[in-house]
Amino acid sequence: MTKTAKSGLTGGIHMDDHGKNLGAARAGRPRALASWLFAIAGLILAMVVIGGITRLTESGLSITQWKPVTGTLPPLSAADWQAEFDAYKHSSQYVLMNQGMTLAAFKHIYFWEYVHRLLGRLIGVAFALPLIWFWIRKAIPSGYASRLVVLFILGGAQGGIGWLMVKSGLTDRDNVEPAMLAAHLGMALILMAAIVWTACDLLDDARGATRKARITGFGALTVGLLFVQILFGAIVAGLRAGYVANTWPLMNDHVVPEGIMWWGSLWRTITSDPYLIHFIHRWWAWAAAVALFLLARRLNRIGATRLAFALVAITLLQIVLGIATVITGVAMGLAVCHQLVGAALLGAAVMAAHRLGRAA
Repeated sequence: MTKTAKSGLTGGIHMDDHGKNLGAARAGRPRALASWLFAIAGLILAMVVIGGITRLTESGLSITQWKPVTGTLPPLSAADWQAEFDAYKHSSQYVLMNQGMTLAAFKHIYFWEYVHRLLGRLIGVAFALPLIWFWIRKAIPSGYASRLVVLFILGGAQGGIGWLMVKSGLTDRDNVEPAMLAAHLGMALILMAAIVWTACDLLDDARGATRKARITGFGALTVGLLFVQILFGAIVAGLRAGYVANTWPLMNDHVVPEGIMWWGSLWRTITSDPYLIHFIHRWWAWAAAVALFLLARRLNRIGATRLAFALVAITLLQIVLGIATVITGVAMGLAVCHQLVGAALLGAAVMAAHRLGRAA
């Protein structure tokens, strides 16, 4: 039966080739939901920035307890501050690295960890309250309610992973486990990517698109290469591996730096050898960049010229920031920008993969 005949039989309601009611799928307020989700993705980018500063200032272990509700308020009295400082003095980071720290110095590192946790709570509220409002107003298009609930649950799980990361550094270490740091950042990026993809789907519905985007093999490959590269960057940060070489393109005058440990399992070696993970992070970047450039070329072929240009521009900026971070000995401003642009590049790559998937 033809599509025209199908339309007649269903009283003028447009159906796709699988019989799905596209009019029902576009019910609700998809454009408003898309704007809200893009705002949430922006807050996650801000969270990545604050997390980068927290890591670079060695602030992540300053709060030694997880209090999801009561921890919303900072210490309000001199006694409260002293109690927090005394708790920190029992951590291995204080014993191994910060003995003799003053209360004023402790307040500085406490500030960044507190802001990081507070922003996480604000993101939860910014997701939960509008979701409830849209639900009550029946503004959520058909097929999206369960997806939004899953995204909210993932956001809550991210808070738990963050605490497990902090807990990994409270005993016998002066920093968190690099693998846990990568897991924490990775979950944030997965959540952001899923939110961006969902927002793009909603925009398609608002525009009356007659087909849903599907992830293509090349789109998945490109996003995957970039995602792994960012995880390598998190392990670099966790091992403080950015400091082992400040020359480019060679590492301490070698293509393959001296001092790399080639023994043991690959995962164990990567998460314990700063030279090896720094080396991998440098060269994996080019594989991800080539894939991004090819993705931009495919976008240009299907007429998505502005998105293709943006993807290339952000990729080039990220390469420059990475090189500058290395040769400046991990200057904080450059390192934070490098982390921010990396996360933004992943969001742009997801949008590009979505656009390519719509045309597939």
